[in-house]
Amino acid sequence: MKAQPPRDQATETTAVDPVNRFRHTDDPAWHWLENHDDPEVSDFLEAANQELRRWFAPLDDLVERLYHGHLARRELAVHGLRTPLDHYTVWSETAVDADYPVWWRHPNDAPDAAECFLDLQARAREHDFLEVGDMALSPDEAWLAWTEDTRGDETYKLYLKQLPDGEPRVLLEEIGPEIGWAEDNVTLLFTRYDATQRPESIWRLVMEEGSAGEPALVLREEDPEFWLGLGKTRSREWLILESSSKDTSESYLIPARAPATAPRCFRPRENGVEYALDHRPGHFYVLHNREATHFQLDVVAEARLGESDPAKDWQPLIAHRDDDTLEGVDAFDWGLVITERDHHEAQVHLRVLELDGDNAITRDERLPLPELHCSLALGDAPHFDTRRLRLREESFILPVTWLEHDLDTGQRRLLKQQPIHGDLKPEQLVCERLWATSHDGERVPVSVVMRADLAGHPLPTLLFGYGAYGEVLDPWFSVARLELLARGAAFAVAHVRGGGDRGEPWYLAGKLEHKANSFHDFLAARDALVEKGFGDGERIAAYGASAGGLLVSASLNLAPESFCAAVLDVPFVDVLRTMENPDLPLTTAEYTEWGDPREPEARRRIRDYSPLDNLSAQPWPAVFLQGSWHDTRVPYWEPAKLYARLKELSRDQGGEGPTSTNRPAEGRPAEGRPAEGRPILMRIDMAAGHGGASGRLEGRPAEGRPAEGRPILMRIDMAAGHGGASGRFKAWHDNARQDAFLLWALGLEQRDS
Repeated sequence: MKAQPPRDQATETTAVDPVNRFRHTDDPAWHWLENHDDPEVSDFLEAANQELRRWFAPLDDLVERLYHGHLARRELAVHGLRTPLDHYTVWSETAVDADYPVWWRHPNDAPDAAECFLDLQARAREHDFLEVGDMALSPDEAWLAWTEDTRGDETYKLYLKQLPDGEPRVLLEEIGPEIGWAEDNVTLLFTRYDATQRPESIWRLVMEEGSAGEPALVLREEDPEFWLGLGKTRSREWLILESSSKDTSESYLIPARAPATAPRCFRPRENGVEYALDHRPGHFYVLHNREATHFQLDVVAEARLGESDPAKDWQPLIAHRDDDTLEGVDAFDWGLVITERDHHEAQVHLRVLELDGDNAITRDERLPLPELHCSLALGDAPHFDTRRLRLREESFILPVTWLEHDLDTGQRRLLKQQPIHGDLKPEQLVCERLWATSHDGERVPVSVVMRADLAGHPLPTLLFGYGAYGEVLDPWFSVARLELLARGAAFAVAHVRGGGDRGEPWYLAGKLEHKANSFHDFLAARDALVEKGFGDGERIAAYGASAGGLLVSASLNLAPESFCAAVLDVPFVDVLRTMENPDLPLTTAEYTEWGDPREPEARRRIRDYSPLDNLSAQPWPAVFLQGSWHDTRVPYWEPAKLYARLKELSRDQGGEGPTSTNRPAEGRPAEGRPAEGRPILMRIDMAAGHGGASGRLEGRPAEGRPAEGRPILMRIDMAAGHGGASGRFKAWHDNARQDAFLLWALGLEQRDS
């Protein structure tokens, strides 16, 4: 049975239109929304959320079908891989009806003696939001420390518990997420923020019989463009304290068994030079881009710590290459595992190097791939001497798969694969890689996945993009995506410049003065999908989150007619104003990504693409905006301003408003459809942070577009942060709502899976 909309939906929406009701005539840019403590702001956001609920009423049945269809395809009881440590084997289990996992362990020699040591499901019952920032077992496995965020604003409390059943105690509040134990079993390191939520200092806590002394400062970073992080080498010999900006890094080392020792700088920072370290007894392995744009790997004698001269003391192990970028190094007692990326195929590889006592390479081979375009990563490997590597593989058509690779025999043993239920199996899907030609002739990889029985036909398509910070969009499997594919949609990924999909050069060609390349690449990917027969040109929707929201929004400003709809999740759209405010979190650290607007040329460049600064009379397609009340990375006011501005532009263009509702002939919406015209709606999650929680005639609209106009919808989660809802069921339900909007926009909402 079709969902029935409210009888006078269009009239109700007009009567309580949040933009009409809350407009400040003296503030056309809606900057007043930045006043988080002003009750009028939350009233505005709640009104927008109510408006969205009214618009979605005809799709409520579809949302529930998508949600329950997703649950039916997924194994709800999740058993994590068991990881043997020195004394205990640990793993997590998530019950069928639980949002959060329970952590278990048993002695390595007594697998039947399992005991629970952390029940996150029980802890979550007291909060609307729960996110664990980090968990750390002491080396003797007698103590567990972890950090918790219960608001979504990415500020954490530090907890300590004696295992297995000691009472958790709060040691500190208002700290960063990262923690780490020294090898003395009593010293715990943690980070603290400055006023802009930058991790600017690392501190040391010493435990005495489970009680913490006063924190002692270990390292402070004064440069506002640099963030601090902490880690430990797999050899367990060194604690690593790293200070890094977007393009420069510097590492300090402390003996892990003598954590009170003053940190020693491995190599002072050089502007534009990044390096990362790992260790084998007697040597450090330095992955760096000093005179090597795509990075190279050098060996440095441990005795030269703090005194080494790169020109004399750094011996090349893997030289710089034009066609590959080195992305990571993991050291073991027998050698190294290198993560590297092929520029031409945009494909990650794992490379095994076995070394003798003089660091001569005795074995050099790449591990096999399950298919050409896939994700491949090294899993947990806590033991320095292991010769059995855990590998994680997945692709757009391969569910997450865990393997054990034996270095001595070459045998691969399946440990676990994500089970998939329902009527659409991974083997019924097909994935293709095509190449788009961008505005400057550059070839841009585009991945597209669809049902195999629909291949060869132009399909309604969702195009996904990100394109910032050098982040890669290696193929990933999604159970929720199956709901779209089953109904006849295709899913595509534009691997645009600004990401790291084709290595370091690809990233550099999409940042700072080259940022516009990202937007042109995204539009070129859209056009290639149509030209090569994969996508229906009238039914292509776009999705972007965070910096991906900038990518999609800027592309819409350039060519709004290219898409029938867009989903913008916690979108970074007020770029210029944000970058001009150094008091906001992230701003100063982002200068090397976007530019410093105190420099006139950088300001001009940002101004030329910042989405809120480039809105015009060109009507946008249907848009669903999502934000989170507690988001400190992309504040709620960015999607809220865009929502308000688009509504005003839509009204000016006659698409919506008191004098132009564009309703069907009899003055009410057609059955089962959201209201006609261009309703502009929004939802803000009032309990979330940056990640959030998470019928037409003859089956398709006239001319391939949604017949109901171009709604602009906003949802602000008032209980979450940048990552969205923390519980998996709420996140999945949020995703179902988003997918219902997309199916509506693509003309597929009447199709059942």
